[in-house]
Amino acid sequence: MRYIELLAPARDIACGIEAIKHGADAVYIGAPRFGARAAAGNAVADIGRLVAYAHMFGVRIYVTVNTLLRDDELADAQTMIDALADICVDALIVQDPRIRLLADGKIPLHASTQMDNRTVADVLARQADGYEQTVLARELSIDDIRAIHQAVPQMTLEAFVHGALCVCYSGRCYASEVLFGRSANRGVCAQVCRLPFELVTDSPSGSSNIAAGHFLSLLDMNRSADIEAMMDAGVSSFKIEGRLKDVAYVKNTTAWYRQHIDAILRRRPDDYCRSSAGISHFTFTPDPSRSFNRGFTDYFLHTPYGSEPGHRPTRLANFDTPKSIGQPVATVRQQQGGRLQVAVITTATLANGDGLCYFDSDGRLHGFRMNRIDEHNWIYPADRLAPVAPGTMLYRNYDRQFEQQLSRPTAERRLPIAWHVSDTPDGFRLRLVIARGTPAEVSAEQTFLHKHETARTPQADNIRRQLSRLGDTIYEATDIDIDFADNWFIPSSKLAEWRRELTEKVAAEPLPTVAAGRPTATTEAPPHVATPQKGTPAHDSDARRVLMTCRYCLRHELGACLRKANGKTLPAHLALRLANGRTLPLRFDCQRCEMQLLSDTNSKASTQ
Repeated sequence: MRYIELLAPARDIACGIEAIKHGADAVYIGAPRFGARAAAGNAVADIGRLVAYAHMFGVRIYVTVNTLLRDDELADAQTMIDALADICVDALIVQDPRIRLLADGKIPLHASTQMDNRTVADVLARQADGYEQTVLARELSIDDIRAIHQAVPQMTLEAFVHGALCVCYSGRCYASEVLFGRSANRGVCAQVCRLPFELVTDSPSGSSNIAAGHFLSLLDMNRSADIEAMMDAGVSSFKIEGRLKDVAYVKNTTAWYRQHIDAILRRRPDDYCRSSAGISHFTFTPDPSRSFNRGFTDYFLHTPYGSEPGHRPTRLANFDTPKSIGQPVATVRQQQGGRLQVAVITTATLANGDGLCYFDSDGRLHGFRMNRIDEHNWIYPADRLAPVAPGTMLYRNYDRQFEQQLSRPTAERRLPIAWHVSDTPDGFRLRLVIARGTPAEVSAEQTFLHKHETARTPQADNIRRQLSRLGDTIYEATDIDIDFADNWFIPSSKLAEWRRELTEKVAAEPLPTVAAGRPTATTEAPPHVATPQKGTPAHDSDARRVLMTCRYCLRHELGACLRKANGKTLPAHLALRLANGRTLPLRFDCQRCEMQLLSDTNSKASTQ
């Protein structure tokens, strides 16, 4: 049996608490400094409060310290890590190998995806260095993951399942630092991949424009349909991206994956069990398509390294916009003055205050807020619109009713408990067991002196009713067993007193946390899987630096793969040109099936 973990993001303590309420088994949150999202740092005291809340449910708190440190920062990092150890965080997610020396065994370490964990050799190295959990590269397929799991079965494997995708292998992107002086490996990525580019020829005879678009802006990941296959391949921790996302996004995506994982755990209790305790009760229906997204892809999950180009995903990017366009909801029939008549194509109800958007004939994205829609499907925008052509598709990228619902309390998490009441020679014994849903049992027991008195009427229903009255505690009674020699009478006030005393006793101690994974070793030989070769040179022969190395290939995305017959024809030498005129050549390594973005000749060497 293997423990399974749903790992949710937290921008701050409020997001962290909601992630736990909505079913997270673990939460990752930014440290005060040195996190890969510099804008998502949190004070140690706040993290401590989140730890205390989380540990009531056996939920683990991971703190991100996953930037590369300068030598003059090591002393401050040491002080911060010591403070995090004092508040009992469960692990640090790190990139800089020197943090192993700073942590010195005080806090378990997880190897960040920024370490580019793509091969068996990578994960074996993490195991040798003492990391307890490894965050795999997003580019791996199920077969790639299985090969790593079978080769390194003692390592807990963590994989992303949802959220924004970096176009480059994580930890190997230098574009932001070289082009804008903001290092992605220092937590201040300028998101070069979301910028608009011109695709141009790149040859000594000059350049010419081919097309324009957001050529490096990938869709968002959604692997909810493949959770069970990932479990069977060896993933134990399922990670949602989003430490800069708002609390509504965290609620919705966490609840969505909680439901998917729980369905698997119920069907396969002998294979997998949950790593934390508690049942989340939702007051809404989770739906990730109603939160911010750029459209969804499972990325390379079904494309092992070494696959033929024809097996690669056919649509990974949205060239039109890096923004969330939402769900298609209507097509424009006509425009009359300041209003639009539409043909609604969704079963979801459009409502006053919804945000709608559309692309004009030039491919530019426009958005507006809807004041109202009448019974004849006339939409009245809040502001005057430019002409909109009939047949234009409208998308809803802000669902006002859904967002309002998520702005209110939408989940409660309760620990299911079982009571056992029995009589003793001098009174009664009350036992409370917290049902974790795992083999680990947490319980408290106490004997209360009380005179035995036979009741005139049956007492079982009242005993169950009094022990079930758990009010604002985090507990809910799911089973009450009464083992009496006679129909004893116990006053309701006494039952309430005993119930309160025992629940306070068990609540005084945090619930033990259980780490995900730790699968037993297997002697089964790993399948033959072509794993990626690494060690790309830092500079090209003409002194142009490699800014990005990507498994994503723009030629393939455009239908012009050099390894596919009957593909579109594009010039041999291509480049991407920024709005400021800087031209960045593209290099295609067809043997490795990778694409590299190179610097222009004026770029300075990176200090990363």
